[in-house]
Amino acid sequence: MKLRFLGGAREVGRSALLVNDSLLVDFGSLASNPPQFPVETPDPDAVVVSHGHLDHVGAVPALLSGTSRPPIHWTPPTRELALTLARDTLKLHGGTLQCPFTENDVRRVTETSRTHGYREPFEAANHEVTFYDAGHIPGSAHVLVDDGDTRLLYTGDYHTDDQRLVSGTTARPEADVVVCESTYSDVDHEDRGDVEERFARSVETTLWEGGTVVIPAFAIGRTQEMMLVCEEYDIPCYVDGMGAQVTEMLRRHPEYVRDADALRRAKSHARFVTGRDGQRKRITDQKAAIITTSGMLSGGPAMTYIPEIRSNPVNKITLTGYQVEGTPGRDLLETGSAEIDGRVMPVSAQVEQYDFSAHADRGGLVDFLDAYRDVPVLVNHGDRCGRFAEELRADGFNASAPSIGEPIER
Repeated sequence: MKLRFLGGAREVGRSALLVNDSLLVDFGSLASNPPQFPVETPDPDAVVVSHGHLDHVGAVPALLSGTSRPPIHWTPPTRELALTLARDTLKLHGGTLQCPFTENDVRRVTETSRTHGYREPFEAANHEVTFYDAGHIPGSAHVLVDDGDTRLLYTGDYHTDDQRLVSGTTARPEADVVVCESTYSDVDHEDRGDVEERFARSVETTLWEGGTVVIPAFAIGRTQEMMLVCEEYDIPCYVDGMGAQVTEMLRRHPEYVRDADALRRAKSHARFVTGRDGQRKRITDQKAAIITTSGMLSGGPAMTYIPEIRSNPVNKITLTGYQVEGTPGRDLLETGSAEIDGRVMPVSAQVEQYDFSAHADRGGLVDFLDAYRDVPVLVNHGDRCGRFAEELRADGFNASAPSIGEPIER
């Protein structure tokens, strides 16, 4: 089996792996400034997508901008999430270098789409492919690719512990080579129950004191997770941004969430923001908890809420996800100021960060890989891929960290 990473090797973002020059697994983008895309736009016979996050699916429509129409294989939620993200990218950046595709390309995605459930083998570019639940977000998948000689397991992003929205992965399909993500290879997550308790008590305290809490959250996965936590602890909350649309979509795919009834209750518990007639300004005056995109403060309704609440030290901003270097969220954590709509604003409101990660931590990664001690492990999707591969080798694994463009034969 021939492998070549077109992105995602020794980095987080723009994941893309070409298998046997014919099957493309993921084709993502990196929302940097300027945005980054895979180093090459190949002409595959078929495309397989692990899950619906920008760094794995954000550039897929660009594969259809020429004359080729490769079928795109994914789970039903991943299909809907990919189209939602593509249309949002068009709305924000259409016609600029920050968007590598057109409306016609997105329309072609719907025409070439093929959906599959977990553990249902299908053929793609003369390979047998099977999806397994990866426990990351609804619809996320480990991708097992069999070319008749070699079985490749591409883990995608995964979590081994349960979240409120999805259960952790239990799948360990037999494989001859594993491509494994390593996002949190140097982190040990705090117990999720303890994180939830601290978060809930902090939000409640601010509300009791008459403050407003802005909860920046990724639209896909994290918004719904925070809704479930707020419902569990009876915290009144508003939901704003793309997360509201994603929540409604997930209600149509109950088999891909851990507890569809709990998600229904969380949706009923929350109040959804339309953004009309100064609604957001009124909400900030109500001393409420507001779950809103973007999770890194790089856009979305958060750009309205933060300026409104930033000057009062009773108010609070609770970051719920990783903050990439160079984003306003990261700047806020490190400097107490953030660039909002082109202006650097000092923030007097309290700023807290909570680890609600949907990725396996170091222990989870190694626990998963224990099933693959006898096969080569290719480490990707991380800021310290080379280092983690060294640590795995010291623990007896046959591990390496390929570079982008490096041809690999297994």
